[in-house]
Amino acid sequence: MDATSGPVWGRREQQDFRSRVRGTLLGVALGDALGAPVDGQGIDAIRQTHGAAGLTGPAPAHGRRGAVTHLTQMTLFSVDGLIRAQVRRDTGAWHPPTDLHRAYLRWATTQRDWGPDERREEDGWLAREEWLYARRDPARALLVGLGDETMGTPEAPKNPGEAGPEAAARSAPFGLLVGWEPQLVAQLAVECATQTHGRPAAYLAAGGYAVIVHGLARGETLDTAVQRALALLAARPGHQPVSDALQQALGAVRQGMPTPERIAGLAGAGTAEGLVAVAVYCALVGEDVRHGLCLAVNMDGPSAAAGALTGGLLGALHGETALPPAWLAELEGRPTILELADDFAMEMTQGPALHGPAGSSPAWLARYPRGAGGVLTG
Repeated sequence: MDATSGPVWGRREQQDFRSRVRGTLLGVALGDALGAPVDGQGIDAIRQTHGAAGLTGPAPAHGRRGAVTHLTQMTLFSVDGLIRAQVRRDTGAWHPPTDLHRAYLRWATTQRDWGPDERREEDGWLAREEWLYARRDPARALLVGLGDETMGTPEAPKNPGEAGPEAAARSAPFGLLVGWEPQLVAQLAVECATQTHGRPAAYLAAGGYAVIVHGLARGETLDTAVQRALALLAARPGHQPVSDALQQALGAVRQGMPTPERIAGLAGAGTAEGLVAVAVYCALVGEDVRHGLCLAVNMDGPSAAAGALTGGLLGALHGETALPPAWLAELEGRPTILELADDFAMEMTQGPALHGPAGSSPAWLARYPRGAGGVLTG
């Protein structure tokens, strides 16, 4: 698909795309929620609590089963920012990293305020969802990177030494820009990652991950999508740790049955590139979505990020109907996630009918205002 409007979007294509968008966003949230109860625990501690097989299904975290963390929250704000960028394009202002930064600043507000401020009309609908104001152990790098209005860029990134997986784990939505060329998807993911994560391997892992999701959303195999990511990364300074991690993931597939020890070896110190490698490996060797997600979270280290990254790949690959229904039934925020997914799919396939020279839907512009949503200028 080379365009996001016009004849390529027949009914079947629209339905397939919507299923993959829903699958990606729900997959991120399911993996995040599955990993949250064991996040940061070692495999021995996980087995002690959940038995020899480790965690095999949702368990309580943050006071309930199916609770998500800041990783899902930020992924949803990534989607919100992408829709807002498309809507604002009509005004002649076209700089998606700025729209994403404003969206992430709205997320940062949810971590400071008690609840939505109805007076802020420019917030749109997502920032008025009360459940998103829960503070779920956000990484310090996120709060610092978004602690003021200055936007990190590849030339001047925030947190230059930050190696964690959080920026990669919010980058699946960039891959859903199926009408974009892969190198532009990678560039946008990189630019948005530098707003909180300044180490080259961390922001290039985000770019590589987005390109893999992009290939899956366009109907490619996971192996083909990873090869494209490797080819794109090769041209970028500082890519070696990410390329090496992805190659290790592909090599590990041929080394026999998956084990927590093998997955821990890919994860390394829990860096962005290590966790993206874990996600690729678990998505490749998992017998189904449930198995792939369980493999990802039963490991030493950031289980929520591993689950979220793996879920994004599996959801983009298989669509929403492959996700475990019993897990979805208790997933926190599912109505919001589905509503946002359908809005994104509608914007990407039918944007001109919602806003454009021929007229605009007032309801759509109330949901996704064209206003700056902050004091930044685009």
